[in-house]
Amino acid sequence: MGLTRQYLRYVASAVFGLIGSQKGNIVFVTLRGEKGRYVAVPACEHVFIWDLRKGEKILILQGLKHEVTFLCPSPDGLHLAVGYEHGSIRIFSLLSGEGNVTFNGHKAAITSLKYDQLGGRLASGSKDTDIIVWDVINESGLYRLKGHKDAVTQALFLRDRNLLVTSGKDTMVKWWDLDTQHCFKTMVGHRTEIEDPEEPEPKKVKGSSPGIRDTHEAEDGTLEMDEAPEDRILTCRKAGSIMREGRDRVVNLAVDRTGRILACHGTDSVLEVFRILSKEEIQKKIDKKMKKAKKKAKLNSCKEEEEDLEVNVEMTLQDEIQRVTNIKTSAKIKSFDLIHTPQGELKAVFLLQNNLVELYSLNASMSAPQTVRTNRITIGGHRSDVRTLSFSSDNIAVLSAAADSIKIWNRSTLQCIRTMTCEYALCSFFVPGDRQVVIGTKTGKLQLYDLASGNLLETVDAHDGALWSLSLSPDQRGFVTGGADKSVKFWDFELVKDEKSTQKRLSVKQTRTLQLDEEVLCVSYSPNQKLLAVSLLDCTVKIFYVDTLKFFLSLYGHKLPVICMDISYDGALIATGSADRNVKIWGLDFGDCHRSLFAHDDSVMYLKFVPKSHLFFTAGKDHKIKQWDADKFEHIQTLEGHHQEIWCLAVSPSGDYIVSSSHDKSLRLWERTREPLILEEEREMQREAEYEESVAKEDQPVVPGETQGDSYFTGKKTIETVKAAERIMEAIELYREETAKMREHKAICKAAGKEVPLPINPILMAYGSISPSAYVLEIFKGIKSSELEESLLVLPFSYVPDILKLFNEFIQLGSDVELLCRCLFFLLRIHFGQITSNQMLVPVIEKLKETTISKVSQVRDVIGFNMAGLDYLKRECEAKSEVMFFADATSHLEEKKRKKKKREKLILTLT
Repeated sequence: MGLTRQYLRYVASAVFGLIGSQKGNIVFVTLRGEKGRYVAVPACEHVFIWDLRKGEKILILQGLKHEVTFLCPSPDGLHLAVGYEHGSIRIFSLLSGEGNVTFNGHKAAITSLKYDQLGGRLASGSKDTDIIVWDVINESGLYRLKGHKDAVTQALFLRDRNLLVTSGKDTMVKWWDLDTQHCFKTMVGHRTEIEDPEEPEPKKVKGSSPGIRDTHEAEDGTLEMDEAPEDRILTCRKAGSIMREGRDRVVNLAVDRTGRILACHGTDSVLEVFRILSKEEIQKKIDKKMKKAKKKAKLNSCKEEEEDLEVNVEMTLQDEIQRVTNIKTSAKIKSFDLIHTPQGELKAVFLLQNNLVELYSLNASMSAPQTVRTNRITIGGHRSDVRTLSFSSDNIAVLSAAADSIKIWNRSTLQCIRTMTCEYALCSFFVPGDRQVVIGTKTGKLQLYDLASGNLLETVDAHDGALWSLSLSPDQRGFVTGGADKSVKFWDFELVKDEKSTQKRLSVKQTRTLQLDEEVLCVSYSPNQKLLAVSLLDCTVKIFYVDTLKFFLSLYGHKLPVICMDISYDGALIATGSADRNVKIWGLDFGDCHRSLFAHDDSVMYLKFVPKSHLFFTAGKDHKIKQWDADKFEHIQTLEGHHQEIWCLAVSPSGDYIVSSSHDKSLRLWERTREPLILEEEREMQREAEYEESVAKEDQPVVPGETQGDSYFTGKKTIETVKAAERIMEAIELYREETAKMREHKAICKAAGKEVPLPINPILMAYGSISPSAYVLEIFKGIKSSELEESLLVLPFSYVPDILKLFNEFIQLGSDVELLCRCLFFLLRIHFGQITSNQMLVPVIEKLKETTISKVSQVRDVIGFNMAGLDYLKRECEAKSEVMFFADATSHLEEKKRKKKKREKLILTLT
């Protein structure tokens, strides 16, 4: 057996450089009893909780793999519901930061989440057009509502009725009766998709984009209760339209929790704020209008007709909903949230499209409210995509540069320690000594920055076009640049006298120029500084001698231009990555191609060797980073985490860390562990992951009497539910084996005439030497509540008779009656035909009927007694609080009387 090469595993360490990602929405959350100070924003697969006052990240709700698409805080402020791109929902505790509850039911991204008024139910809408209502307390699905033909944009529980209102991109608003789970009314008439309905008390508002006209509106339909019981549950009529100042479509529409402030925005950077007047304010307006109308009518009419004069005043929607102000943000709005502070101030927080969070405040009750920007979170990330990354020589500092700024990060704390403005950066490196950095820009300039002061030391016009690549010389005395002007230029560092001070400062000086026939995309020195590799737009890589600039080799074979390349530490190999998705490994001695590897599913954007090895990393537009062995031409591992195209990566000088940047605006740090990586195990893990993904894409199990696609069960088949079903089957198999052993053991003991100890199964011993039937109950109790129905759905019927017999025993003992009844009723529902046709199960069902009714009645009596006791305690507490309130009020009144008497005595003495 030959020696196997050992590799070390790289794992994800942290996500930074991201304030908020664009796929989700921003919401206010309550932490430590404070409202209006903390906000939750989606950050790729995680959720960040930001302190707006300090501008700090105080909590990270860790996601697993898929991107966050929607956030919704619970009414009590203790939990946060998070919807993901693959259709799952997790409920996190804001106190501990843990997500213990997971709901799997949707097949596509979550587009809407809404709690009811008490926080006991959660309605979720998705791109798969379904709405599912979940029981948060019982951690299970209640029902699935089908009817929309396109993605659901919003779902709302009505305050006073057990009704649900949903809107979708199919231009429809649907009303659902949750008692019968059917749609009793569909509102049509919108010409384009409905973005966001909201329910300010007692109105229903929705925003749409008419498409034909340039003006866009928020339409309002008043809810009216119908008196006739045999008629509809309610009727809905159009009350009018409010014309927005914006000329684009409505993107988001929201009301605050008091239902008095309505706000909406389009595709621009302006939020329009409206105030819904109270009944008293509306009545005042009506009285004022009546007065004016009567006065006008009196002037226009004859004196004889004055006595018979009647004036009718009609209120329009514009009289009920009053425009307050417009809030102008610094960039386009992605999402927003509103909150009313106890001081009566309205706060609006914005997640902007340039990775920015802003907080504005205003007093909406004033006639001309002034909008003030109170807080802004900017330092934690760039405004645009990071296009270049570099490590310092001591592995501590990380440089990231984008279209407008350069940031220096501390690798260990992930804090931004320096921000400098720049032009559109394309390439960079730390100057030896780590006190200065050099940036190459899209306009062809070289910019030299001092890190201590953050000042721009010098700007040099290096190339006429974009400066695509920089390469530091191995002797660290200079560097080489390649640009779009078909030239390669050589530069040396030098110290020049600073005009502003007596000290010398670092500068750069051009020494030589190599003119070529095509645009230069990438340049790289060999470690011995004898050769220079230049990638050209004609899909070739030319190798030149550095001292004479004479041509040495031409590497051709790529079908599209080579975007990135690197030379190994010993100068033996050069690896090139191209837009044709291939990586080629060449020998630098003869220019022969050792191997061509199909590396990524899209363009290879970056390639870098790990120092002191022949291992290298590639990053592609397929969102993946891959590690390769250039000697054995093997794929070692894939680092998945980014959700969009990866632009660049940097490997630390020690090889222990990697930093990557992506179009999702996140920077990710990867760390080399001491864990050995075995290729066979890695391939096996990949196959398992592919299988788990395929399980979710398989057809869902169908219940007899239903057709595929018409299932109204709330669950979804996942690898977790399959594993749970396997655990149930294994437990039943063990119960059957142990029961058979016990029967055999009794027969042997009877024949022998003496008791022989029966050996205990090791699994039962691990559970504390419990009986086989008790072990089955433990397995049922160990299944997550949200996965229980789906686990029973995939269970073969051959196991059901044994389960029913065991349920009869368990219910008679009175243990976990609620759980067992839930499983029992579900099994009866899905296997009704087979159970009723099986004569062996008739006596079991009869016994279950008797025991279930008696035990459920007992549980109901206990719950009723406990509720009565709690009501009594509540009344006692209220009575005590009332007595204390009146005692406080009496003592306060007596104190006021004493003060008044003292004041009167003082006045008398003075007079």
